[in-house]
Amino acid sequence: MSSRSWFAPWSDIDVPLFLITIALTFISGMAIQSTQNAQPYIDWWQHWVMGGLSLIVALIIARWRYETLMQWRWVVYGLTNLSLLAVKFVGTSGLGAQRWISIGGFHIQPSEFAKVGAIVTLAAILEDRNASTMQGVVKALLIIGVPWGLVFLQPDLGTSLVFGAIALTMLYWANVNPGWLILLVSPLISAILYSLTLPIWFIWLLAMTVVAWLSLPNRWLSSMVALAINLVSGKLGSIFWGLLKEYQKDRLILFLDPDKDPLGGGYHLIQSRIAIGSGEMWGRGFEQGTQTQGGFIPEQHTDFIFSAIGEEFGFIGCVVILLLFWGLCLRLTVVAQNAKDNFGSLIAIGVLAMIFFQVMVNICMTIGLAPVTGIPLPWMSYGRSAMLTNYIAIGLVGSIANHRQRLKF
Repeated sequence: MSSRSWFAPWSDIDVPLFLITIALTFISGMAIQSTQNAQPYIDWWQHWVMGGLSLIVALIIARWRYETLMQWRWVVYGLTNLSLLAVKFVGTSGLGAQRWISIGGFHIQPSEFAKVGAIVTLAAILEDRNASTMQGVVKALLIIGVPWGLVFLQPDLGTSLVFGAIALTMLYWANVNPGWLILLVSPLISAILYSLTLPIWFIWLLAMTVVAWLSLPNRWLSSMVALAINLVSGKLGSIFWGLLKEYQKDRLILFLDPDKDPLGGGYHLIQSRIAIGSGEMWGRGFEQGTQTQGGFIPEQHTDFIFSAIGEEFGFIGCVVILLLFWGLCLRLTVVAQNAKDNFGSLIAIGVLAMIFFQVMVNICMTIGLAPVTGIPLPWMSYGRSAMLTNYIAIGLVGSIANHRQRLKF
């Protein structure tokens, strides 16, 4: 890149991308301050400082040509997996999992950065014309399967689910047959349905047989194989359930009825629903929420920050946050549609999948519509690794937007 290009005016920077993320970072700092108002913590200030530093990194990346990552895709992939392997040998533990590496007094979570690494590598693989073939899909799944497996073994169930959402969305965007994608996730759904309700499970088996018949070659053989896999996965689901740790089991089922363990695994969900409900339309006011100020929700500044927004800023505050995320996702979609090449388009859609899935799961988690999986709310939950990762992702999308076709928005 020439010096002239680097120091060119910043008029091409995609302003909506950065304004929305700055707004989310600012609002979340206020919410974090409120959750720790009665405690001698300065996490809210660190959140803003890290947000500012991360924004600078994102702006620098936005002025860089993202296409060079094609040449470095395997280096990115190697560093991603090496960092995840390092966690197993020199990582530090907390909350029943080994996820962090301590460097100079800072705790770094490699699984956060691995999400961006996986997006870049998968985009480079799927950019090929043959990506939508069966061979291309298998190759892509093998590539994403390594970091996914390393994250799952930490164990970090929430982040491993994010990897799955990223892979499926990027495969769909690469014009992979939707029937294949349905069949990919069918064993997991079959395992869940087998334990919940057998009649619906039988209907699911029939549906997957039909999907295989319509979307795969060698219809009779493919249909029988799809049926057999879903039959076996239904039984294996109960075996897999036994391999999960107790806290993971609680997170997966207690959201259905948190009152079964109101002082244990269901405590977070009960208190979060109380906090959000008590906010009503306009909220109790900044630093006026009884649940938030009373510390009834442990570690509220991380995974349950949305409950603080709901209590102190009410329904209106929640709508504002949702509109900001909606605007961000809409902008990411526009950038993906107008990117000058498939590589850039796939990176943008991968970032969209990462953000949308985390937002959906986290907010549903706080209101009792999804299990507690430890997935943070982007730019809002306290976490330095997550903050930097999200801004790096936005920086990459900013670079794609800067070197795009003219956006139609």
